[in-house]
This record gives sequence, structure tokens and C-alpha cells, in this order.
Amino acid sequence: MSTDRHEAIERIASEWLARRDSENWSSEDQQSFDAWFNQSMANRVAYWRLESTWDSTQRLKALGAGIRCDQPPPPGRWNLSPFFAQHSNDESALTAKSHARRKLSYGAMAAGLALATSFGLAWVLLANANRYETRVGALASLPMDDGSKVVLNTASEIKVAMTAKERRIELEQGEAFFDVARDPARPFVVVVGDKRIVAVGTKFSVRRDLSQNGDDIQVVVTEGSVQVESTDGKSVRNMSVQPLTAGTVARANRDGLMLQKKDLPEAEEALAWRSGMLVFRDSTLADAAAEFNRYNRRKIVIEDAETSGLRIMGTFRATNVDAFVRLLEQGYPVRTEDDEGKIVVRAQQD
Repeated sequence: MSTDRHEAIERIASEWLARRDSENWSSEDQQSFDAWFNQSMANRVAYWRLESTWDSTQRLKALGAGIRCDQPPPPGRWNLSPFFAQHSNDESALTAKSHARRKLSYGAMAAGLALATSFGLAWVLLANANRYETRVGALASLPMDDGSKVVLNTASEIKVAMTAKERRIELEQGEAFFDVARDPARPFVVVVGDKRIVAVGTKFSVRRDLSQNGDDIQVVVTEGSVQVESTDGKSVRNMSVQPLTAGTVARANRDGLMLQKKDLPEAEEALAWRSGMLVFRDSTLADAAAEFNRYNRRKIVIEDAETSGLRIMGTFRATNVDAFVRLLEQGYPVRTEDDEGKIVVRAQQD
């Protein structure tokens, strides 16, 4: 998406947000808003992002110096707020594997937080030489020297190696989104276990989960194309010789690779985590709980198979597990209780 289009969507989203919070909201306004909101994933993500920050900072009044008080300040005019300070000071947002691990310089951290506020997220990153990581519930944005950008999801870790022949990222755990600057002379290679995802100029995400079959890898391509290979350069079993193009969701493990071709807006729903959201389309409660558990230290535990199989649909904030649990109790035949730091979900008794 071009910068101009992104800024235009952000501006329209902020106008809708301000209008919805006014006393003059009508049914016609709601119909017009629904039409705009459902027009594209970009519209939905922009609105969710602004709505989150609006709510979390008590309508951004603390940020509104010099801005009209009846609408959010535009991107680029936002400053650090208590919402971000809360996350930045939270020890659970940072990971340090040893006392030798150092934080980014003050200037780099300030730049990262400025970028974070423009996207309505609290992004925190620790670095040690060429290794970067996030803790549970944290996101991080990493600009690279070649003009590429990397966004790390919760509990993720990468190792970066930039050479004259190759731009190499090793995804050691978690998930990352890559906005790759075009450089035909230096392919952009993401290494995940015994797999390589090779690109030149494109946008895609890679997720790494550990399972009984070893690494389960998910690749979502939103722009351009990528090629999935084994680390010896050979094609992965069951893999077409054609590269993965925009809208493709690929899942690979030691048994081979499975492809799904989706409309781009649907494929992008898998990347809603970049704005702090989780989108479920007819998912099982077990799968939804597993996703929430990636972002929260208080884990959801489901006691019985029948409850695990309940179907979930909707959009939820990834770190607001309490709100998700309340909605479960209101809309499904389940009851929940806290049990030594866990949230136990079980079927209601007759």
C-alpha cells in the first residue's frame, strides 16, 4: 500500500471514530460506516488501530495539544502516552537471556516508540548484536539497513546477517512479517529450521510452531512472490515449481507443503496481529484459546472435548484475554474460573 493511500485511510478512519463518538450518530451514519468498514481489510485494521489507542488513552486528551479536541491527532503528531508507558515499563514485555544482553540505544528506542504510537501499539525490542527478540504480548518493528522492515510478533526471536550476496534472517522462534526492499543482487532469505523462504522484493509473514512433526511453518504472502525451499536449495516435497504469490497461505512441515489460495483481504486477516488483533472465522474454541495463549501469560485451559469444539467467529484484542472470556460466558454454554494463574473453561452443568 502506498504511503498516500495509507495516510488517506488513516484520516478517514479517524473521522469515522470521532463521528461515532458524537451525539449525532444516526442509523444512516451506521450504514455508511458499515459499508466503508467492510470494504477492505486495510480499512478495518486502520479503524481497530485508532479505536484501541482512543480507548486506552481515555480519548487521547493527553495527546491533543494543538489538535482539535473532537478528533484523534493525525499520524506523525502523536506522542508517548500512559498507554505505551504502561507496556514499556512492564517487565513481562521484555526478554533478556543473559545479563550481557543490552537494550537498544536511547535514540533507537525513542524512534521505535514513536513508530509504535503511530500504529497504536506498544512495541518493545531487545537487541544483542544481530539478534532481536520480543517477550510474550509484545510486538517490535525493526528497520533494516537495506530499507526493508521486519515486524516481530509475540515471543519471537530472529538473527540477522547482511552480506554482499544475501540478506539472511534466521527465525529461531515465533512469527515475523517482512516488507522487503527490492535488491535483485541480494536475495532476502528467511531460514526456519530446514526450510528457506526466498524473496527479492515482496511482503510476507513467516510463523514457526513446534509440533510432534517438528517445525510447523506458515507463510502468508501479501505482495510479490516467494519461493519455499529446503536448506539444501531443493524444492520442498509437494511443492509446485511456481513461487507463492500474493494471497497464498502455505503450511510446511517434514511431510511436505500444503497451499491455500485466498482473496487477499482474507489472507491479510492472518496478519491482524500487527495491529494487536486476532481474527477468527469459524475457528474451534481450542484453536482460539491456543492463539490467545501465545499473547498472554495467563493461559486458557479447556477441560472437555465438547467445549473445545465450540465454533468461534469474531475479532478480538490479542492481549485482552479477560474480555474474551467474558464474551464466552455470555454467548456460550460454558463457565470459567481462575485456577492458579490459569483460566479454566468447562461446560455448564445442568
